[in-house]
Amino acid sequence: MGVVVKKDVDDDCIMGLWEIQEDFDTLFETVALDTAEKKTLFEFKNIARQIEWLSVRALLKELTQCEAKIIYNEEHKPFLLDNSFNISISHSHKLTSILLSKQKRVGIDLEYRSHRINRIAHKFINENEYITTDKNFEQLHLYIHWCAKEALYKICDKKNINFKDNLTISPFEIKHEGKITGVHHDEHIHDEFQLKYEVRDNYVIVLCCK
Repeated sequence: MGVVVKKDVDDDCIMGLWEIQEDFDTLFETVALDTAEKKTLFEFKNIARQIEWLSVRALLKELTQCEAKIIYNEEHKPFLLDNSFNISISHSHKLTSILLSKQKRVGIDLEYRSHRINRIAHKFINENEYITTDKNFEQLHLYIHWCAKEALYKICDKKNINFKDNLTISPFEIKHEGKITGVHHDEHIHDEFQLKYEVRDNYVIVLCCK
């Protein structure tokens, strides 16, 4: 299938989505991997994980029109070796997403709605947050909250952040797409972010650029 979405989502921010329908060989031939990347790829014993890893590189190539190399820091936060863009990556089920910006910090998360997330809501929802009591929308509301917190976690560099204690999502109306205000807070920090979300088929996608 290849790229299903490539669009500007903010000033200096590009989002790409790739629906994975290719097999390993097709994706492997799409990208040019160096020796270190091939070693990393074949360290994954699960073929689905290998295909997922390759889809990220294929999507990045499509978005940048070059063979950009991804590296990771000790928190497993991705960077581009040539520093041409700030990058955030997410994948779930058959969809891979990348958010890029030359100047802004970025965070993106997507989730396939495949389980009863309400069973773990107590682990990431705090007393200042609102979740609808309408059972028709409760699961979706929780997934948007979870993805929003994951996007904040990524844009804040994944350091010493507790989803329940340090991230708060302001009340928002549940729609097909919309905007959310989120805050990263602790004894030293109160940093506010504007996030965008959309529901695409059975996926929830939340992104943030700042």
